[in-house]
Parts: sequence; structure tokens; C-alpha cells
Amino acid sequence: MHSLKKSLFGSFLLLMLLILGACGSEEEANDADAKSGGSGGSGGEVTIGYSGPLSGPAASYGEETLKGLKIAVEDINEAGGFEVDGKTYTYKLETIDDKYLPNETAANAKRSVQEENAKFIYSPHSGGIYAMQVFNEMEDFIIMGYTSEPGVTDQGNKLNVRIPPRYDQYLEPFTDYEMEKFGKKIAFLPTASQYGKDWAEMLKPVWEEKGGEVVFNESIDFSKDTDFQTIVANALEEKPDVLFIGGPSEPTALVAKQARDLGFEGGFLIMDQAKLDEMAAVLGGNYDMLEGAISTTPLIHTEFPGTEAYIKKYKENNDRDPSAESAFHYVSLYVLTEAMKAAGSVDDTKAIMAAFDEGAKNLPEDKQVYMIPEVGEDGGFGSMLRIAYVENGEIQVMEK
Repeated sequence: MHSLKKSLFGSFLLLMLLILGACGSEEEANDADAKSGGSGGSGGEVTIGYSGPLSGPAASYGEETLKGLKIAVEDINEAGGFEVDGKTYTYKLETIDDKYLPNETAANAKRSVQEENAKFIYSPHSGGIYAMQVFNEMEDFIIMGYTSEPGVTDQGNKLNVRIPPRYDQYLEPFTDYEMEKFGKKIAFLPTASQYGKDWAEMLKPVWEEKGGEVVFNESIDFSKDTDFQTIVANALEEKPDVLFIGGPSEPTALVAKQARDLGFEGGFLIMDQAKLDEMAAVLGGNYDMLEGAISTTPLIHTEFPGTEAYIKKYKENNDRDPSAESAFHYVSLYVLTEAMKAAGSVDDTKAIMAAFDEGAKNLPEDKQVYMIPEVGEDGGFGSMLRIAYVENGEIQVMEK
């Protein structure tokens, strides 16, 4: 009798251990699924990685790109998340500073993928995007790239998104305006990043084909240089009618100021990374020093169904107007969300890439801070041409 009781008790213990083990395995599986945001369970968190310049000379640019992404994440999560294939998910945003250095971007991306199982990595500079393109297809994550550099979508990378429009569409109208208003001699002083070098290489033949002359051609390393007077003075010795400048808005504004301080009265052809309104904010809050400048249209002079509401939301926690960078990042996360819905998956990267165009077309009207009419097979967002120039101290939007 004693041995029978002992045997029954042993069997009971074994049964309990098996039940507890099964529960533990199920809980671990659910935890792993929730962390990855993968299929199974009741949904979970989808990790969005961000690697950008959050310190150094380009920090204000990096912070501005990040703000729009943060607002979108907060809006979506506060609304209860989003539903994909019958399961509800929320976003988790992981941000890492890369100091505007491509090698740091690559290291940050690997860290986010390996430690957080991130399937989407944002980068707001072409150098970082190119660095990730070396391995992102093998590591199976989508690059959400904020750069107008045409080359990032010309590489044929199957898991790469280009958020803003290509800058090569601006070359001719920018050139025509500056030549007609100021003259045909131009000095090049763009940022020394790969993006700046590529912009300069594409602008030079356009300028020369229209009868212009490049009288000075050097770049400025904004990650190292803080005083631009010497290089600007050297450029002005060549008597240019126009200066080609650009990079992050804040240091680009200082280049323009030093040119004016040295007596330059010509025009500024500004690459699209720098924004006229952000530059004006650095230059005393007005456009006086930017007279004759041409670049892309500031967000505050843009009208789409969701623009006004976004500007209002942004200004609730910021004492300045939002930039195009923040707005494009905001819109891009909603397009990505709609693409995941259309794909029926939060982790099948190929299916999600194939669904981006449908995602853009399904973008809710109240989230259309910018209109994204399509996403091409190359992963590039399509958008309307946005050009503005400064005349009599005020922004004028060029009709196209």
C-alpha cells in the first residue's frame, strides 16, 4: 500500500512537471514572438531601428528626422496599435547615434537586427544607407532611407526604400533660375559627405551644358570644420555669381552668412538637404541673407490634406515649425504600416516591399502631410516637385 501511494505521488509530480514545462515553453514562445512581432500569438511589438546623427554638427538634422518618427510611433501606439492579419501590434523605437559616420550606421544596424530582431532600420544619410546595403539583404531587414540620392535606389537592392524624391529632378530648374537672375559663374562649396559629392558631380555637367562655368570646386567637412571663412573667401576670390552650398541646415546657413559678411551679393543654389526655413531660423529668423536662394519648398508653405494638422501637433511640443525631414519620416511610418497590412505580415520583408505601393495608396487622408502617389519597384517614393526661392525677403513657391 505504501509503495502504491509512493508510486501515485511520483506520477503526480511527473505530471505537474510536464504541465509546468509546457506552460513555460509556451510562455517563452509567446515572449519571443512578442519581441519579434512575428506571426503567432496575439501580436506584440514591431521594432523600428533608427541610426542617425544625434551628436556633432549634424545633430539638429538628425534630431529633426527623429522627431517625425517619434510622433508617428506615439500616434499609432496611443490609437491602440495597428492590425495585421487579425493581430494587433504596437511599435518600439530603438535609436542609436551614429555621429553621421557610415561605419557607425552599419554597426548600429547590425546591433538592432541581432539584439532586437529589427526588420526596419531608418537612416537619414546616404553614406549610412550605402553602408547597410552591403549586408541588409543577407540579414533580411528593410532600409528606410531618408536621402534624395538617386544612387541608393539605382543599386538594385531589393530591401531598400528611398523616402524623399530624387534630387536630380531639381538640377535644371535650380540652374535656370540662378543663371537667369545672377549669371553663369558658380562656386561649389557643398558638404564633403558622399551625398554632397554626388550632388556636385550631377550638377556640374548640367550647369556647363547651359553655358555656365564652375570657377571654384571644393567641399566642406561639416563633421570637422566649424569656421568656414577661409574656404568661402577663397571661393569669392574667383568672383562667382552663384554659390552652390548645402548639407545640414544649420552649418549651411553659417556658410551663407560668412559669404554675405565677406560681401557676396549673388545667389545661392542650395542642395535639398538644407531647408530654407531652417536656415532662416539660424540667420535671425528672416530670409534677408538668403535673397536669391533656391531650394525645396518648406513644409509650412505646403498644403496637403494632413499638413495643417501635423504642423499643429508638432508645435505642441516644439517652439519652432516642423521641417520636411520630420514630416516625411512621419508619413513614411504610416506608409510602412499600410504596407504591412497589405502584405499580411510584419516580418516577411519581401512581401512588405512588394506591398509598399499599395501602402502608399492606402495612406489615410488625415495622414497625408505629403502626398505619396506611388512607390516604384525600386523602392523610391514618388512625390510632386517642390521648389521655392527667396525674393524680396520672402518665400515664393515656384509653380511646376
